[in-house]
Amino acid sequence: MTNKKSRDLTKIRTPHTYAIIFLVVILCWVLTFLIPAGKFSTHTVEYTDSNGDVKSRTVLMAETFRYSYNLDNEFLASELPNLAEETALLEELGVDQEALNEFIATDQTNWDQGQLDELGLTDDVLYSIYGEDFYDTSERLHKTARVWGTDDFGGFGFLNYLFEGLVTGDKYGSAVGIVALILVVGGAFGIIMRTGAIDAGIYAFIAKTKGLERLALPLLFFLFSLGGATFGMAEEVIPFAMVMVPFVIALGYDSIVAVTVTYVASQVGNAASWMSPFSVAVAQGIAGVPVLSGATFRLIMWFAVTGLAAAYMMRYAEKIRKEPKLSVMHESDNQFRSRLEKANEDEKEFNIGHKLILLEMLVVLIWIIWGVTTKGYYIPEIASQFFVMGFVAGVIAIIFKLNGMTINDMASSFQGGVADLAGTAVVVGMAKGILLVLGGSDANVPSALNTILYSIGNALNGVPAFIAAWSMYIFQSLFNLVVTSNSGQAALTMPIMAPLSDIVGVSRQIAVLCYQLGAGFVDAFTPVSASLIGVLGVAKIDWSKWAKFQIKMQGFFFLIGTIIIFIAVTINFQ
Repeated sequence: MTNKKSRDLTKIRTPHTYAIIFLVVILCWVLTFLIPAGKFSTHTVEYTDSNGDVKSRTVLMAETFRYSYNLDNEFLASELPNLAEETALLEELGVDQEALNEFIATDQTNWDQGQLDELGLTDDVLYSIYGEDFYDTSERLHKTARVWGTDDFGGFGFLNYLFEGLVTGDKYGSAVGIVALILVVGGAFGIIMRTGAIDAGIYAFIAKTKGLERLALPLLFFLFSLGGATFGMAEEVIPFAMVMVPFVIALGYDSIVAVTVTYVASQVGNAASWMSPFSVAVAQGIAGVPVLSGATFRLIMWFAVTGLAAAYMMRYAEKIRKEPKLSVMHESDNQFRSRLEKANEDEKEFNIGHKLILLEMLVVLIWIIWGVTTKGYYIPEIASQFFVMGFVAGVIAIIFKLNGMTINDMASSFQGGVADLAGTAVVVGMAKGILLVLGGSDANVPSALNTILYSIGNALNGVPAFIAAWSMYIFQSLFNLVVTSNSGQAALTMPIMAPLSDIVGVSRQIAVLCYQLGAGFVDAFTPVSASLIGVLGVAKIDWSKWAKFQIKMQGFFFLIGTIIIFIAVTINFQ
């Protein structure tokens, strides 16, 4: 009887990624009933980036946090007439004196913030004049989504999190831009995979290296880590993963190793970077720390962390190579193995058409890296470049009659590639919906997330230096589970963490270090990361299966991060 129960327990299936995200959405919705909404005033700060150019960023002002309250209309009714007489101040604020006087003459019981906004007396303006006196502070308000609804009819309802999540942002970011990028890249690689060039190239590589191919994994890990450290490589990993997954599986490993050697490596580099323009440079600029300062410490950190992470990967990889069935992806990876085995059985030669396609792919990848690092190319340009890659590969395949490719085959292969990643694109929208349920990530709009941010900052007052720094690291790691944009997380957290570090006796450089370690490592785990979900979609790995492997690696990363923070505090890293 006991054995039967034991066998039954092993058959428990892990939840689907969609189910996990939906449960997180419900949890976040419940939290908004418990945590009152809060907001900050914001301002624009300027800083010098790694190229010496002056950049600006809108950040919150930590000292301006307040909970969301109703207006105290009686207070406003008594004070606004006095304000209406201050002509110079009204001109400075851009408030029309006559319009203000007309407003004051109306029934004060009907006044609301929307009417005041139209006059130019926004919540931030009134707060700068009166502090919290113009609020009715008897009740803290909650910003809780309805069960169902849209922004146009009744307000956002959490059961509409998928659609609202999918249509947020623009072509430059999550979710719309990332979704579009995933679908275009999927279509382009649908064509490339149909040509058979990647399969042929893999077998040609393995045949010529004769056992030395295992050395490729640590080298590739360092290369992808370097990409993350230098230009914040993240979304760019998705197309690389399409090539690396069948390659790594052909070497005898699994798709988890393929994602680790590409995406995880890039986030390790991002976490330990000395120069990333999207994380370290932004955080240092906001914190008032000279950009690129502390580079020697970070360079040593990058090399050590990357080496340790690569060793962790190889330990797992060799275990899988020796006993493939130990992989949770063993059965799922059969689709890649069967395709490669079929190519081998057909004895497909590595001909000139295959070589031209692989050469064209290399040229486009170099073009992308050049564009990102020197021209500031981002999602729209990258998507266009990959479409060109797929189109040219299809034309070459038609000319050289690879796999009997025709124009119709090109179109259907593109369609199939898009279909393969459609489910992944949906996850990106779902993950963005989590943030919407919490009230969004805008510091200037009342939300439960802002209150959480403020409360954590307050909790660190008066603790010993190492505990304060370690707590900052933990906080940044947890915060990254919800806000995965590196620059966005810097804008939200550094205005609080930088001055807080002064109070607890930790240098601002260490506060930046805590941010980058937390923001970088957890990006390889959180289901909210659009880039991670895109790579997992390419590898056909369900997030729940990925989490089983990655949770242990996150523990390893956390230990490394703790040691680094301890060393930084001990030497008073400046």
